[in-house]
Amino acid sequence: MAYNDTTADTLNTGPVLSNGDVVDVLNDLLENSRDGEYGFRACADEVKSPEAKQLFASRAEQCKKAEAELVALISAYGGTPADGGTASGALHRGWVHVKGSLGANSELSILESCERGEDTAVARYRKALKQQLPADVRAVVMAQADGAQRNHDQIRDLRNAARARD
Repeated sequence: MAYNDTTADTLNTGPVLSNGDVVDVLNDLLENSRDGEYGFRACADEVKSPEAKQLFASRAEQCKKAEAELVALISAYGGTPADGGTASGALHRGWVHVKGSLGANSELSILESCERGEDTAVARYRKALKQQLPADVRAVVMAQADGAQRNHDQIRDLRNAARARD
């Protein structure tokens, strides 16, 4: 689902958030982007196929770009960027590495793990878009939400193809 102005207008009502609340929303998304970057790098480390490695590395770079955009907005709104990602993201990456060290990480299981991570990312963006964000922030968040949805859909399609092969 692509996010557009009509969708955004139906999701939020009320006054525009204060700068402090905007920073809180952005920091939540910043942690989410870092989780995505770290998670995609963990997946790239565990897969064997060069194509999958390239896909995950590319997705990690997209998350890093999203981080930079969010850091700039957080600073512009007078905030301090959060450090690191979330605890649940760290646990998820740890589980990917544990499975890999035990030899349990097929490309299918990696894709399933990535899809779960993207489910979380999409949900966090949807939550953010329900807020009354200033127009400049909303534009960045909408673009990043669209990117997270595209990532999710591509990984889902690759997962489905891997299931069909197995």
